[in-house]
Amino acid sequence: MKYWITKLVILVVLLSNLILNFDYAVASQLTAPDVQQFNVIAEIENFGRQRKEDFSRWREVIKATDKLEGLFTLYSSEESGKVYLEIKPEQLNQNYLATVTLESGIGESGIYSGLPLNDFLFYFRRVNHNLHFVVRNVKFRTQPSEPEQRSLERSFSDSVLFSLPIERVNPDNQNMIIDLDHLLMQDFPGLTPLLKYSLQADYRLDNSKSYFGGINSFAENLEIDAIYGFSSQDPAHLITLPDSRSLSLKVHYSFSLLRENNNYIPRLADDRVGYFITAFQNFADHNAPELFVRYINRWHLEPSNPDAPLSPPKKPIVFWIENAVPLSYRDAIREGVLMWNQAFEKAGFQNAIEVRQMPDDADWQPADIRYNTIRWFNSVDAGFARGPMRVNPFTGEILDADIIVDANMVRSIQHEYHAMMETHTPTNQCHSSISAKDRQNLLADSEICYGMESTEQAAMGALALSLLQNTTPSSEVMQEYIHQYLRSLIAHEVGHTLGLRHNFHGSSMLAPADLNNPQITHTKGLVSSVMDYLPVNIAPQGIQQGDYFPEIIGPYDEWAIMYGYKPNSNLEIEKSFLEQIALASPQPELSYATDEDIWDINPLANLWDMSSDVLLYSQWQMDNARVMWQKLDQHYLPPGESYSHLRDLFNKILKYYFRNANLIVQYIGGQSFQRLHVSDDPSWAFVPVTLAEQRQALAKLQEYVFAEDAFNFSSQLLNQLAPSRWQHWGSLVPQNRLDYPIHERIIRFQSQILHSLLDSDRLNRLRDIEFKSQPGQALSMPELFDTLQQSIWTEVITPDTPKLISSLRRSLQQEHLDILLEIIKHPTDTTNDSQTLAWYQLHQLQKAIDAQLQQFREQLDIYTIAHLEFTSDRISKTFKE
Repeated sequence: MKYWITKLVILVVLLSNLILNFDYAVASQLTAPDVQQFNVIAEIENFGRQRKEDFSRWREVIKATDKLEGLFTLYSSEESGKVYLEIKPEQLNQNYLATVTLESGIGESGIYSGLPLNDFLFYFRRVNHNLHFVVRNVKFRTQPSEPEQRSLERSFSDSVLFSLPIERVNPDNQNMIIDLDHLLMQDFPGLTPLLKYSLQADYRLDNSKSYFGGINSFAENLEIDAIYGFSSQDPAHLITLPDSRSLSLKVHYSFSLLRENNNYIPRLADDRVGYFITAFQNFADHNAPELFVRYINRWHLEPSNPDAPLSPPKKPIVFWIENAVPLSYRDAIREGVLMWNQAFEKAGFQNAIEVRQMPDDADWQPADIRYNTIRWFNSVDAGFARGPMRVNPFTGEILDADIIVDANMVRSIQHEYHAMMETHTPTNQCHSSISAKDRQNLLADSEICYGMESTEQAAMGALALSLLQNTTPSSEVMQEYIHQYLRSLIAHEVGHTLGLRHNFHGSSMLAPADLNNPQITHTKGLVSSVMDYLPVNIAPQGIQQGDYFPEIIGPYDEWAIMYGYKPNSNLEIEKSFLEQIALASPQPELSYATDEDIWDINPLANLWDMSSDVLLYSQWQMDNARVMWQKLDQHYLPPGESYSHLRDLFNKILKYYFRNANLIVQYIGGQSFQRLHVSDDPSWAFVPVTLAEQRQALAKLQEYVFAEDAFNFSSQLLNQLAPSRWQHWGSLVPQNRLDYPIHERIIRFQSQILHSLLDSDRLNRLRDIEFKSQPGQALSMPELFDTLQQSIWTEVITPDTPKLISSLRRSLQQEHLDILLEIIKHPTDTTNDSQTLAWYQLHQLQKAIDAQLQQFREQLDIYTIAHLEFTSDRISKTFKE
């Protein structure tokens, strides 16, 4: 600008001394200084024409457009559909936060309304006639004044996502205009690979069907809706669409100013307290024990009265209930959010969280970054809730949170929505009995996993009320049950938005006898943390039912919030201040185990368990399941009800039964694990489950899973388990057997438990624990192998009299045989001891079979004889290979 001002001054001076109207002949007589002045005049005249043309082009862009001023000025034309974004020179290279939300979906296959798609830090950089849209690399840092800054800039790259042509430049202020189509009317959010992954089909963005929706620019944020049309010539089969060849998705963008000097003080993380963290490598401190610096993610809460022991915050955390939430659920949601004020009071804040209702005529959207919302969406297959948050990637300060809840979470309770198990899907891919490798793949999507299981747990609880207490769906008891469930669900998700991770140790606080005592559960809590995956608390037979779900948050939740939010006015003692809080971690009520800690190792840090004695708790629930089966057998369904409903209920109870049996498996080779520091406690980080408890667990598995009389169903009940015959979208008639495949169902579950018991990871752990323990204090591999063989082959190994082997037992025995043979034939993942023990057990089994056939052949039926001879032959062939 100074350059052009100088030119104009020269022009004024020259024009006052020269005659402007002269012909070529006069000009040819000019001296050298005169020629120089003439050239300057010509240059200035050319500049004036260029400037005039620039103004003309600038006006051409912004004329017939609506101007919207704010963080960025927007020019939009309703006639052309064009939207232009104006960027000032001082806005270049500044940090902005982008949050991208799927505002509307298709209601199936993972494409759901309200899902967060992405959030990141970006800046605009001018390069010649283009603006680069750049995602800033925040993983590596040092002090800007340090020499290392030069090295970091060369060593680690930012990511230039787009290069956008500058449409026009304002000659007055050098403001730049870009066509927003070049930025957002392409697959900016990465929807194409998302659709490919979720729908298993290729959908392509169709620009002719894509356009901008609502746009608003405020002082600190820009809010934009973009509707994207997608088409496919080979589409997925989507039941929610009228035509699967075409679909539309709305994406909401929030581009906001990142406040970097707002007095927020980052707080260091501690692995004993479960927070989500913002981590980076710090190259500034050469004496640090490691490069990583870890900040917890938390809100910026400041007491309005720092000297008071209890003070309201200067700015509370406000959650808005979306106006799409049904009226009947809003009170439960409000209570679930406000449960956390109990914890903040212990940290010194009064009414730290507020809940407000989004008006029906609100002029803002739930995805607007200025509002923290609790949203409601519908689907045909989701059944989950999620509590994501957006943070400042430099400091860990939480800036925004939006909880989404699928209506099926509640609908499944009232209408028993899910028919669990009619497919050949493994029993429970979210359950802790899956392999370590499969578990690792699931951790990234744990919240979706929580939703499926939580929905099934809630439906199971409603079924228990109906069968065990004769409760009708419309009764006050059922409505209270729904209220408790939704309140607990929201409390869990709000905990995530406050920065807290899962705590799968949370359900182990109370002894089984205390679970249904309101005097304890309403003062101390049902669990130590609502951040666990909690099952419905169903009382055993003969015990008065207490709370189905937590009414208050637990001691761990209070302690964790204290670590994250208790104010400290003296930053010089921040480290010791936090250490004093964390030193309480060895207390049993403050035990913490999160997603990466649950690897089939700790039976008290598990999913969907309850109490400090899971062996007893699981037995109670399996006994409850047996009573519920009896109720089904006693003409439970009212007249006029389809028998297909009976089949659904039978399946739910069967799955619930085996889910609890799986919890018992975790005791075998189990160890407690605590995130102790050296100064915390003299005890060990790992403590094996006692030998007595492991033997008790094996005895319960024998009684409830492997025993001959473990499953006794009347022929009447089994012959009433009819499938649904409704054939239309969203309800397909199974193409497999019409009758109920009882053997297939039972052996599938038994096989899963048996494979888990003899899994290579568990066997390797048993061998290690035996080595680490005193002689005779650990469950040995020979005892496990022998106990299983004794219980599964009882009819053969301990025959006082000839025993016919039932069809269920024959299937179980063949499964056990398959596992032992597999260990011998493919010993890659197992130990040498596993292979030799399998060989030994097979030899013993063959001897017992030969003795059984020799002594009792004439008294056995053909099924049993064929089964035993076939087994013996398989063993012989294996030994000969």
